[in-house]
Amino acid sequence: MKNILYIIFALPVLMFSQDQLSGEILEANTENKTIPVVGANVFWLNTSVGAVTDFDGKFTIPYEKSYKQLVISYVGYQTDTITVNQPKYIKHNLKSSNELDEVTITSRKQSTVKSYLRAANIITVSSDELLKAACCNLSESFETNPSIDVNFSDALTGARQIKMLGLTSKYILITTENVPSIRGASQAFGLSFIPGTWVESIQITKGAGSVTNGFESIAGQINAELQKPSKDNRFFANFYMASSERMELNTHVNTKVNDKWSTGFYIHGNTHQKKHDVNDDGFMDIPLYNQINVMNRWQYTNLEKGLVSFINVRYLNDSKQAGQIDFDPNRDKFTTNSWGSEIDTERFEVATKFGYVNPEVPWQSLGVQFAFSSHNQASYYGLNAYDINHNSVYSNLIYNSIISDSRHKIKTGLSFTYDHYDELAINTNFERSERSFGGFFEYAYDNLDKLTLTAGMRFDTHNLLGEFITPRLHLRYTPWEKSALRFSVGRGKRSANIFAENQNMFATSRTVNILNTSGNIYGLDPEIAWNYGVSYLQGFNLFERKGDITFDFYRTDFQNQVVVDWENPQEVNFYNLKGDSFANSFQVELNYNVFEHFDFRTAYKYYDVQTDYLTGKLSKSLIPEHRFFANASYETHVLEGESAQWKFDLTYNWLSEQRFASTSSNPQEFRLPEESPTVGTLNAQVTKVFSPKFELYVGGENVTNVRQNNPILGANDPFGSNFDTTFVYGPIFGSMYYAGLRFKIK
Repeated sequence: MKNILYIIFALPVLMFSQDQLSGEILEANTENKTIPVVGANVFWLNTSVGAVTDFDGKFTIPYEKSYKQLVISYVGYQTDTITVNQPKYIKHNLKSSNELDEVTITSRKQSTVKSYLRAANIITVSSDELLKAACCNLSESFETNPSIDVNFSDALTGARQIKMLGLTSKYILITTENVPSIRGASQAFGLSFIPGTWVESIQITKGAGSVTNGFESIAGQINAELQKPSKDNRFFANFYMASSERMELNTHVNTKVNDKWSTGFYIHGNTHQKKHDVNDDGFMDIPLYNQINVMNRWQYTNLEKGLVSFINVRYLNDSKQAGQIDFDPNRDKFTTNSWGSEIDTERFEVATKFGYVNPEVPWQSLGVQFAFSSHNQASYYGLNAYDINHNSVYSNLIYNSIISDSRHKIKTGLSFTYDHYDELAINTNFERSERSFGGFFEYAYDNLDKLTLTAGMRFDTHNLLGEFITPRLHLRYTPWEKSALRFSVGRGKRSANIFAENQNMFATSRTVNILNTSGNIYGLDPEIAWNYGVSYLQGFNLFERKGDITFDFYRTDFQNQVVVDWENPQEVNFYNLKGDSFANSFQVELNYNVFEHFDFRTAYKYYDVQTDYLTGKLSKSLIPEHRFFANASYETHVLEGESAQWKFDLTYNWLSEQRFASTSSNPQEFRLPEESPTVGTLNAQVTKVFSPKFELYVGGENVTNVRQNNPILGANDPFGSNFDTTFVYGPIFGSMYYAGLRFKIK
């Protein structure tokens, strides 16, 4: 172990003291708007010293007196070379490579960005994209993104489950500002605990993630960047109301305390108190719920000393009631009078981030992350009680520098995590503590032209998982203009929290069995998987309009998996994998600017997800083999000096048949066919922007009113042996319409 840690950290790095040049790169247009160019290459002529612009089009690059010519390039734009005689702030406009003297080119900031230059396959989704749908919380933020699949986990709780590369969210590392946040006890409902208006942007990484964020990522990473008090509106309010009588209110209040400190108060509340039973099965289609979510966020910035820091304190209280229409918890809890469920969650979080950039050596930086969370859930599903307390500590130290020049970048650091679980499930107390300590090293090479490579490795020692190495590799090659060919490979390892991750099983009459007893976690072994991926992105200009097409193929191979076996309709069995388990995912996506202010996005996705069960190799249940996606968005032209605007958005999803887990041993009236019908849903939203301060929006989800009839098996006898709420393949409630308003003061 000592030798491995020595290899990871003992790397000599040569440093040179230099000044730095900062600036921002914009797109030239005729609307007097600021359009950042994301991912532009900025480098000194005849050197290997360079940088890439961020989501705001900004960059920082080392400067020496011998550097005179700054080259700025980006696919689809004219490459510019400007003379720089001293380090100062630069603001430069790039022109489209197709721009002709007699043609006026106008464009807008992209709401979803794919980089041609990064080694990893990362999709950046801005807050503008999130506003195209109701987006009341993070689980509803992916309706217009074809890379993420969203569905309900059961017919009772209203919990949305996301999938990527054919795998559920437990195999995705979900972070908030790169701090793991939705894991363990929060896995089932945690996506609904992050309000959509709090999110500044989302980064979706397909395939193996970076070693700097831990060893748990298998299918990829979803990172939510929160609004920054120094950049967010001084006041923001969003009010939302749906035809189901769901109401939500979000309020942001940000204050600049002094020239270095800013603070923000973020308050979110939602409620739904109307009982609906559209399909007349006696059960509520949508649970009753209340949520209060409050965050105080502090930001410290000292550019002269290169310091930036964030402190977050958050409290959440969330309560849900589901079950039969006539269920009264004061009267019927833990009785057979009527079937019902209550899920009460209280969560407290403290998170801090500290960053230091050496003003004398701008490529040298140090970052420290620390987070503590306490999650308490008290719940029951009919006669099944489930309680969990999860206390978690996370810390990460990251050092960034270069080797020789900016083509060779390194990251290295240490991380520590602690998780304590105390659970009551299947009438048994389960308690465990997990502690891990690890070190990592990541090397990135960028020749600023054809090749970008990121190779990382981490070593961790874990009290239950043992000592192990996690390698990750991302490679990007540009064979020709406007193209990016990527390859990735990586290994992930995780503990399976079988009860927290599969709470829908408690809303059934199934017995729960754990068939292995020799492992350290519920008697089971840790999950281990390799992920391999290849992706090709090609940009193009057709009829003088921009577009791009992407081909992705990813495969996940499990060395070990905790198999969740639903194939016996009277049982849920957990056991270690014996045989093969894999997930193949292929996706082709087309984005095209059809005409000015009108964008079209379409995608086709194919899944092949199979596992060796006790009864043989089967495709994973409730995963469609084929999926088709289409999105169209249009914005009216904004006249000079005015701000009024209309925005229209339309999203269509089609899912092929999905395999049902076997019900062949049930009595005839409780048997399901082998596959579900196909499902097609249509969502629409219209927004009227009256001014920079005020806008209204109206929309509809599932406007074609597609519904799954009788989603609950055995609904007429919920305490009988055939009751099951998990066979959900499509919408339950039918059409839902909503309206809202946004008010902001800059």
